[in-house]
Amino acid sequence: MGLLVKDILKIGEKRLKEAGIADYKVDAEELFCYSYHIERSGLFMNWAKEIDDDNCEQYFSLLDIRCSGKPLQYITGHQEFMGFDFEVNEHVLIPRQDTENLVMEALEMIKTGGRVKKILDLCTGSGAVAVALAKMTAAEIIASDISAEALSVAKRNAAKNGAQVSFVCGDLFHPFQKKLRKTRFDMVVSNPPYIPSADISGLQTEVRDYEPHLALDGGTDGLAFYKRIVREAPDFLKKNGSLLLEIGFDQADAVTEMAALDGRYCGVRICKDLAGLDRIAVLTLL
Repeated sequence: MGLLVKDILKIGEKRLKEAGIADYKVDAEELFCYSYHIERSGLFMNWAKEIDDDNCEQYFSLLDIRCSGKPLQYITGHQEFMGFDFEVNEHVLIPRQDTENLVMEALEMIKTGGRVKKILDLCTGSGAVAVALAKMTAAEIIASDISAEALSVAKRNAAKNGAQVSFVCGDLFHPFQKKLRKTRFDMVVSNPPYIPSADISGLQTEVRDYEPHLALDGGTDGLAFYKRIVREAPDFLKKNGSLLLEIGFDQADAVTEMAALDGRYCGVRICKDLAGLDRIAVLTLL
């Protein structure tokens, strides 16, 4: 005799809670819906349904994987971002709500600041930022990443969401030096790696052991990519063009100082996230 759905979920919640999973209730339900191919909105309708033992084992196997620390999104293979559904795997960072601030700031600047025809998304990863901007603006979107595996995921996400995005593989601006030598972008956006190398070992298991270190490691001080981007971006921005960077909560002063020392920017504006933490740095070219 099988168990009822509500009883299975209670077992799932208990096991995940004991494993230290913060969102144990949500994860238990998400894994159940993934295992049985049902929408979470219809879960209550199946509350008293009986599940046979074989199907229970399938769900319990997924619980074991989650309890080991593997992120829910890598188990189910998807994550929502800006209302769009994205494929994710071990080659890309899981899109986070914090990064939605980057997209929203870009959208607000486009809305209030005039026409933006061409946008470059550096370190695109899953393509979440590029795809969202392609779906929500009329601008031409180009996205780049040094990881060919990440770009494969990003391309599938663009196709999945019906977004027109051009993809280029390479290290930051390097692939554009010859191919697009005469091209200037109205806007460059980026969520680069910004975790100091020494801090990676202290990250949560879900991040440290599963997400790609290539997309996390920002060098000794966490600022290696910002230094390069701030230095190189003026060669690829139009006059009065904008550079939008997602930053760590304690990196605003460092990025502001970089821009001031560079001398080619007319200022830096720091935008906060919903928690009141510094999240986006907006640099404007002279």
